[in-house]
Amino acid sequence: MDGRLCGAPEGAVTGEWWPVPDVLAHLAGRWRVERDVRDLASGAEGHFGGVTVFSALDGGGLLHEESGIFTWQGAARPATRTLRFLPHPVPGRADVRFADGRPFHELDLTTGRYVADHPCAADLYRGEFTVRDADHWRTVWRVGGPAKDLLLTTDYVRER
Repeated sequence: MDGRLCGAPEGAVTGEWWPVPDVLAHLAGRWRVERDVRDLASGAEGHFGGVTVFSALDGGGLLHEESGIFTWQGAARPATRTLRFLPHPVPGRADVRFADGRPFHELDLTTGRYVADHPCAADLYRGEFTVRDADHWRTVWRVGGPAKDLLLTTDYVRER
């Protein structure tokens, strides 16, 4: 299922997902972020609240800068993350990299939904990306392996 009914125009919302013909154009701007983190092994829970700004990179692509407060088991502290979303020959796709340039995962939102894998040592990060509409999208990362057993659910709401 690609989120569109047969014959529906590109970008029409007809199901759970909202197709994105140009991922970089769609993500550009400022987003409110709420992330719930659960350690499935211990039952511990945390929450991140903050903002993500996607701004233009020299040479093309977007710089993803996330900042806010992460609270883990009652202890709150500032947290940041930086990624690079680089252009792909297909506009609905992007090459996502860590700040230092190492590959993270590919992202293809042409159907409004994408599943990406990222091996990290012996653990596997599996992310599901879903776009609900022009102003709302979600990521759900399941991290499993000998070192981690986590579920991270992040909701993004566009700030106007």
